[in-house]
This record gives sequence, C-alpha cells and structure tokens, in this order.
Amino acid sequence: MTTYKVGYFVGSLSSKSINRELSKVLLKVAPADLEFTEIPIGNLALYSPDHDANYPPEAVALKEAIRRSQAVLFITPEYNRSIPGALKNAIDWASRPWGQNAFDHIPAAVIGASVGEIGTAVAQQSLRAVLSFCNARQMTAPEAYLKYTPELFPGNGEVTSQATKTFLTTFMAEFRDHIERVLTVLPRHPEPASTR
Repeated sequence: MTTYKVGYFVGSLSSKSINRELSKVLLKVAPADLEFTEIPIGNLALYSPDHDANYPPEAVALKEAIRRSQAVLFITPEYNRSIPGALKNAIDWASRPWGQNAFDHIPAAVIGASVGEIGTAVAQQSLRAVLSFCNARQMTAPEAYLKYTPELFPGNGEVTSQATKTFLTTFMAEFRDHIERVLTVLPRHPEPASTR
C-alpha cells in the first residue's frame, strides 16, 4: 500500500486554537495511508524580499518541510474575513524567492472551523485565491465550513455528532483520492534540500 506524506498547517497561533482541535479530529478519521506531519509557522519573522538572497534557517526549514510532503492540508480560522497573518506570512516565505515556489503543483486541501455561522467560508475563499497564484492543485469539493461548539468538539480529537464525523471522514477520504489523482498525473520532483 502506498503511503502519502501530508504536511499540515494550523493557521492559528492561539494556545486554545479550535482549528488545532479540528486538526486532531481530521488526523483521527483520515485514511490509514496518509502520514501527517505538522508544519509549524509560529517562529517565522515577517517576510521581506530583503531576505531572498539569504533565507533565515526557520524559512529554509519551512520550505524543506513542504518539499518533504507530497500534499498539504490547511486548517485555518477566519480573521477579519480573511486568513490569519501568520499563515499568509508562511505562504509568502514558502513561495519565494521568485521561481522557487515550494507549493508548485502540490495537492492541497482547505478546511476550517469558526464560532461564526459561516464557518470560515470567506477565509477559505481568500486562501484559495492565494493558493491558485502559488499553482497548488486544490481539491475543490467537498467544501468544509464548520461551526465550532465545545459540545461538538469536546477535545482529544473527538466529535460528538455522527453526521459531522461522517462528513469529516468523507472529506479526508476525498483528499486522499485527490492526492493520488494529482500525483499520478503530475509527480512532484522536489528541488534539492540545499536549494531555497
């Protein structure tokens, strides 16, 4: 059985992140042939083109983590009708310098939870626009906009609604199939680790 290496981003830096809790649920219900590694984003300085000639170690590590991944999963909250600055900053680092975009052709999926009724719908559209420019191969369906409540997500990767659990299981199964389809047509050829 082929195992696919998936790097995942939690868009929130909060110690009480509801999207980190969602990530635990997703990893629990994912197909067995997906192997997950979190790609941290909290230690990155703000991106500036001034760094393009000499990337700092944290940014080099970010790009290498993406290159070791065969696919990426974004689990993000919605801040002011868009994605958190820390997540956008990480994407900016990973996609630069020009011509050295770590997201090029990578299979990607987007999901998020919010206490609001629209459940990160606008943030996800914002993120999808950025990923389109980065030439990531996005899974466009099913879309997943989740309204978070402590009763629904009590912790430890649990979800109390069978309907929600079934939906998330289907989402992750579809993501797995999306990865396989993309990699069959467009196998990734990561740059050497020494290349930023």
